[in-house]
Amino acid sequence: MKLIDDRLEKYFEGYEVEEKMENKLNKLLELNVNNFTKKKGKLTYLSWARAWREFLKVYPDATYNIKKNENGTPEFGNAKFGYMVFTDVTVEGITREMWLPVMDGANKAMKDEPYTHKVKEYKNYKPTGNMIDKTVAAMSMFDVNKAVMRCLTKNLAMDGLGLYIYAGEDLPEEPEETPAAPKKPIKKVELAQTKIKALYTLADAKGKSSEDVKALIKKNLNIDSTKDLTLDQYNTMVKWLRDKPDKESDK
Repeated sequence: MKLIDDRLEKYFEGYEVEEKMENKLNKLLELNVNNFTKKKGKLTYLSWARAWREFLKVYPDATYNIKKNENGTPEFGNAKFGYMVFTDVTVEGITREMWLPVMDGANKAMKDEPYTHKVKEYKNYKPTGNMIDKTVAAMSMFDVNKAVMRCLTKNLAMDGLGLYIYAGEDLPEEPEETPAAPKKPIKKVELAQTKIKALYTLADAKGKSSEDVKALIKKNLNIDSTKDLTLDQYNTMVKWLRDKPDKESDK
């Protein structure tokens, strides 16, 4: 009987451990880290310091490791293809590895020497149909360091933290989009006094006072003064008043 009891105890101990780990995983999966992110181009970046801090709140005994080559530096690769960095994170006896290329701001692989690649040419935010050369700078240790910390952040996502940020990252690349033209500020055109006067005259014919008009504008358009009406809003008010019966016909 004791042997059976011991086996049952170990079984339930294992079940409790799995349940605790699942609860922690769900906690990290459900954690919203949007306040700690920054948008750059199409990608969203999570601060590694914030990520590690939030991770330790759930797994205070977690450790991470940065893989180093025989020279004691963290990059692996060659001059032809570029370089990768590797990290691993250990949580409650389970170690998960992650890797990331050393990339520039446009997420192009960096190498020992600068190189060029072809991109579409744009003029006045429109494609010309030509291709031009764009230079990728040579890799520096600063770039390697950034890649390592980005790799660590991605590594933490393997245990649930900010995993939603990386959803779709492995989908095929889409064609380059046309750069968006800067939006021109909308110039507000103040309504002519004659139009404002005409609006009040029409309102009076419909049995509405100037205060009634202001109340209607505030209620329907959330605007405090007729001076702030756009032409479209003015036309809307005119149409609305015209559809009302004249005050004589109300009697």
